[in-house]
Amino acid sequence: MTDSMYSLPTMNPQVARFNMIEQQIRTWEVLDKQVLARLDRLDRQDFVPAAYESLAYSDIEIPIGHGEHMLAPRVDARLLQDLALQPHETVLEIGTGSGYLTALLALSCAHVTSLECQTDFIPAARQRLEHAGISNVDILHGQGVPSSLTQAPFDAMVLTGSVAFVPASLLKLLKPTGRLLAVVGEEPVMQTTLIQRHADGSSHARVLWDVVIPRLHGFTENSAFHF
Repeated sequence: MTDSMYSLPTMNPQVARFNMIEQQIRTWEVLDKQVLARLDRLDRQDFVPAAYESLAYSDIEIPIGHGEHMLAPRVDARLLQDLALQPHETVLEIGTGSGYLTALLALSCAHVTSLECQTDFIPAARQRLEHAGISNVDILHGQGVPSSLTQAPFDAMVLTGSVAFVPASLLKLLKPTGRLLAVVGEEPVMQTTLIQRHADGSSHARVLWDVVIPRLHGFTENSAFHF
């Protein structure tokens, strides 16, 4: 599919952002006033490739290169709402991409550490965040489960692509009462799952909603059995 096939008439960004929030976000049960305010504050068109700027507020996954895509706005919004960040908290994001969800996270907490496996995404995301006036983010090169991070442990963690399962080693990067949000499963069935750690070292997983999103690089797939 060529870029020209995505071409749409120019739209007023304020109108497009309002329509995105009212028609896509609210109808997906995202009603938290602070989350909606952050979505309204951030210019999503500044985080998409120039060729797709006219689709910045559309209910689609936008290509950003290397076969990667931005999540649909409603998915970003729902992830942000369900993570329920507090102003004092620190967050680990795995999969920076364009930096849009990174920016939303940064507007919601004290600091974000974000890992990205595509090296050329990193300077672009940093530039977009700087343009948006966001400075409480560190973007590092990496994929999968990081072996060590000086910023750990974190209050919360979010995976921006789907995984077959959540490795137990990821939970070790969380504070004793931290939480992790990930889309878990195999097509056509994937479930957004919140894993809550407890002070005694145990954890509890709760399925929140169904969605299918692209795979996150660097994570192990379930073994296939052949008879």
